[in-house]
This record gives sequence, C-alpha cells and structure tokens, in this order.
Amino acid sequence: MTPDRITMPPHGMHPAGNPHLTAALNLAAAGVPALPLREGKLPFGNCRTCAENACGGRPNMKRAGTCHCPSVCHAWAAATTDPSVITSPAWAAAWRQAAAVAYHPGGVALTVVDLDNADAIAWARATLPATRTVPTTRGEHWIYRGAMQSANAVRPGVDIKSRMAYARWLGPGTGTMTALPPAVLALVVKEETTPPPGQVVSSLPGRATWDRTVAIGCRHTEPYVRTGLDRGLALVRARTESGAASQAFGVARFLATQHAQCPGPCGLDALGWQIVAAAMSVGVPETYAHRAVTNGLQTAESGAA
Repeated sequence: MTPDRITMPPHGMHPAGNPHLTAALNLAAAGVPALPLREGKLPFGNCRTCAENACGGRPNMKRAGTCHCPSVCHAWAAATTDPSVITSPAWAAAWRQAAAVAYHPGGVALTVVDLDNADAIAWARATLPATRTVPTTRGEHWIYRGAMQSANAVRPGVDIKSRMAYARWLGPGTGTMTALPPAVLALVVKEETTPPPGQVVSSLPGRATWDRTVAIGCRHTEPYVRTGLDRGLALVRARTESGAASQAFGVARFLATQHAQCPGPCGLDALGWQIVAAAMSVGVPETYAHRAVTNGLQTAESGAA
C-alpha cells in the first residue's frame, strides 16, 4: 500500500495524546517505513553507542553494518513498519520531543520531488507530468510511483527524496499518483555524468581558503566574514545523515547575498570551496557538492541583479 491510501483517525484518537505517533503507526500499517523528526525537520542524532557510526551503521545504509540498536539512530535507515519498534521504550523519548513525522519514500517504491519555493513549483508545472501533490510550509511535494537515487539541490529549490532519504509526512495530498517520469530521472543522471554549467570545477578551486588576500574589495570586516562562514560550515557538517547538499546550497546563497552590495572581489570562490569541502566531509559526492554550492552562489547573484 502507498501513502495515498492512508486515512488518518478522527481527531482526539491519538495514542497517549501524540498525533505524530498516530501518524507513524498509520504509515507503518500501510507498509510505509516511518520515523520521528525533531525540531527543524531533522532526524534524531545517534545514541552514544552509534556515535560517528561506530556501530557499523544499519544493514541498509551505504556501508553495511551490524547495528541492532533499538534507538532512533541513523536517520532514514531507522524508519520502520514494525509497530512494536515504533511504540518501544527506546523510541518513547523521541516521540515526546518529536516535531514531525517522516517516511522513507524509497522503502515503498516512491520518489518525492521536493519543491521549496514558488519558482521551483512553476518549473515543475511547466516540465513534469501532474501527480499526487502535498503542500509544504514553503512549497510542495510531488510524489511519483517508482524509486530512484536521491539527490539534493539538483536545481535551485529542488531536491529528490527516494532511496536512502526521508521526506516529511504532511498528509496524503491530492491528485492521482503517476509513474516516475524520465525528466526527474534525468536530473540525477546529469548530476552523475556531466559537470553542471558554469565551469564548476574551475570556479571553485581546490585547496582555496578565504582570507583578505582574496577579498580586497569586500566591505565587511574579516571577523564578520569568518563568523558567518564558520556558522555556515557548522550547519553543513551537522547534516551527517542527510540534507548536507541542500544545507550547502542554502549557506552559499546566504553568504553570497551578504556580499551583493560589495564592490568586490570578495573571495566568493574561496568561500564556496570551503562549503564544498564541508559537504564532502559528511559524505556528499564532490560533483553534487560543487553543483549545490555553485547554484547557491548563482541564485544569490541573480536575485541581487
């Protein structure tokens, strides 16, 4: 069964008064692997036993391991259809703190095209076949039948969530779910086989670091730039389970926007490379990281024009 077949119970019939736990149990009953999310739509961090994947990771992660941890560890890989796990004492603390529920689309042969803003929605309406649509806080989820590789920032404001990823559960949505179209598959195939436009590799030189020698036209103080950069890099490195490329895109866009009124040069290439390196340090493939950061820098530039 797929999420479009799920019906929610009447208001007030939540186990222990917890609507997120109810939603997860309904998803599990429909065969959809579910898990809780904490504040900020983030997965719960690994327990001490699983810190830094010391346990080897769960068997269905990138690097197969032997983890049998009962806690909500390893983000999307913790998603389950087993109600005894979802209601277990090991998950109880997570449900008390949960701010949302997520599901693993690839685990039920689905792909979610996550459209984060109005421009992304307009692109999807002009490019992709209609399918089941779920409103989100800032955009929409377009859900297709069929699983594929997940990828973040394949276009400005567009992420692909399917295998080895999670998507927030926001209800069954509306419309008829259709088959995964070639246009969505092509977004990731292009990512894997060709550099994105704009000479990404040459525009983000390896080993570059930001300092005053590459930012002679920047109107900001060095402590100001370094503080913003350090905070951004910390946000990217914190995405150890998923979402690092999207975070890198956002950090690049934010930092570039701060320099939109500078006469330049501000050393954005060097800032970009450090963001790329941070994303790669948590497992983002180099090509994906370059594309996400370059898209972020270019989006900020075009928005300032």
